[in-house]
Amino acid sequence: MQLARVIGTVVATQKYEGLEGIKFLVVQPLSKTQQPDGQPVVAADATFQAGPDELVFIVGSREAAQAMPIPFVPVDHAIVGIVDDVQLA
Repeated sequence: MQLARVIGTVVATQKYEGLEGIKFLVVQPLSKTQQPDGQPVVAADATFQAGPDELVFIVGSREAAQAMPIPFVPVDHAIVGIVDDVQLA
């Protein structure tokens, strides 16, 4: 899992069967100190609740496909949680 910040949305006029009703969001992966870490990616919102500027958890690869309501749809990244608070010790 990796922290990321939602920075945009994607509008898809056609989607793969099994992805209907799923939002696609552009997220910026972050380091543990919440600094940008790499290039932004498109992630499917498995929580159905993520929105602009929210801090979220993302997963990639096989875990992303398993996180969706219909498992193993073709997604590379998925939002699996919304972060309420981060405290570094």
